[in-house]
Amino acid sequence: MKGFVSFVSSGPGDPELLTLKAVDRLQRADAVLFDDLSSGPILAHARDGADLVGVGKRAGRASPKQDHVSRLLVEYATSGARVVRLKSGDSGLFGRLEEEIIACREAEVGYEVIPGVTSAMAAAAAAGIPLTRRLTARRVQFVTGHDVTGALPEDLNIAALADPTATTVVFMGKRTFAELARRLTGAGMPADTPALLAESVSTPLQKLSRGTIATMERQIAEEAADGPALILIGPLAEGA
Repeated sequence: MKGFVSFVSSGPGDPELLTLKAVDRLQRADAVLFDDLSSGPILAHARDGADLVGVGKRAGRASPKQDHVSRLLVEYATSGARVVRLKSGDSGLFGRLEEEIIACREAEVGYEVIPGVTSAMAAAAAAGIPLTRRLTARRVQFVTGHDVTGALPEDLNIAALADPTATTVVFMGKRTFAELARRLTGAGMPADTPALLAESVSTPLQKLSRGTIATMERQIAEEAADGPALILIGPLAEGA
């Protein structure tokens, strides 16, 4: 008898930002396969006796291969277990969700996707700013700061990212921001465009550092901690 997989988005780290549906699935799961950023107090919602299996990925650190995670997910489900695959932020944003959905489909395992609060939204809320504004910030764009090799992706649409009327959120971009900033200014983005470094958003280790795309490289080198981070760029990143 095959089980069922719930892809649960855990939000940016604060357990109070979990949705009611996410908590319900955690409380009913036989097994929870969780990312590093979805551990800690969030796992307190899992029921007693559930298998808790860490399968997290962190940039620059040794972590399970994706095929291993997908195989483990299917093995639990095909044993008849109710499985929660717990992913940080919203699972559909840079969370390798598609590979795991494909594995479920190929194994004919049923699944659902439960959305969550993205770290981008949580960072804007923590900074007390919106992500859009009439007339001056009409568009929001999310982009990853590194490819599978850890380098800045070569196929980024730099012209779109340099749009002065867009708010751009760079996920996993600390190590490659210097190169990104050079490309953005080369495409015409003013060097004094506001930028916000948001680290460990919604957790006790949260840290917000405001600057510009010209100063952010130095700020990352001198001030950044080791936690997960994203960088907001655009007309609203300077705050109120």
